[in-house]
Amino acid sequence: MRQPPMIETCGLAKSFGRAPAVSGLDLQIPAGSTFCLLGPNGAGKTTVVRMLSTLVRPDAGWARVAGHDVAADGAAVRREIGLSGQYASVDEFLTGRANLVMIGELCRLRRPAARRRAAELLAHFELEPAADRPVRTYSGGMRRRLDLAASLITRPRVLFLDEPTTGLDPRSRLVMWDVIRRLVLDGTTLLLTTQYLEEADQLADVVCVMDSGRVTAQGTPADLKASVGGTRLLLSLPPGAALGRAAAILAPHAAGPVRLTGGPGRLEVPVVPRPGIVTDVVKDLDAAGIPVDDISMRRPSLDDVFHALTGAGEAAA
Repeated sequence: MRQPPMIETCGLAKSFGRAPAVSGLDLQIPAGSTFCLLGPNGAGKTTVVRMLSTLVRPDAGWARVAGHDVAADGAAVRREIGLSGQYASVDEFLTGRANLVMIGELCRLRRPAARRRAAELLAHFELEPAADRPVRTYSGGMRRRLDLAASLITRPRVLFLDEPTTGLDPRSRLVMWDVIRRLVLDGTTLLLTTQYLEEADQLADVVCVMDSGRVTAQGTPADLKASVGGTRLLLSLPPGAALGRAAAILAPHAAGPVRLTGGPGRLEVPVVPRPGIVTDVVKDLDAAGIPVDDISMRRPSLDDVFHALTGAGEAAA
């Protein structure tokens, strides 16, 4: 028998004044999966999280989390979820351990149980060496891990992470990714919002691309990449090169529009791979007096999906 979704929405909508933040959102997220809302600032990602976690009441539509309606049964929803926002919400004047114990007691755990749970989480998130130091002495990555630990005090079945790696350095981001993967392996259903394309690609079972409050595409990372075409040639031309002329020369080799990407003089050409295509492209440009500084071939990425669905980038000709 098919299990009901752990998170489900239908026609979910929210406006602030006359500005729609989310318009007609339909989601079905199965238990034990990682679902990513991907989009730029202002896309509506945080508003979705705030509605699903009962912090903001929807204007229209409905949503259920762990079988409970977010508007009609908010208390039951809150018993099932954990939430970690964009910025660490722990008290920087308390130690890491004291923060977790306090949150445990606020969640109605008795002090011995709160202390045991705090110790478990400090070990799980590799914070034991700093457990009895004030949080103000923690690095940004340590604070984010402590904030995530705090959201797990009650062992929630559903966890909302709103841009959990914002502001972290690359190493701290990798540590957080490992922590998130372990949570999903333990059976947690995860809804993640991010602006980072690589983060969505690394962590998500399903990616939902949002733009201006609406869903523009949804699917597995592999499906979304396939939807924007196949292999790309990336060319770097010297300063002052005639890009429009280069694009016209490249058009017979292309399987779609040639476009500017990644800075001045850089062109991206969608192609159908075949033996000798790189050599032919360089020869044609050289015959036209257009030298090539660099050329490479790559498979599509979520960056390509994002550009295609949000209209980012600009045509080369």
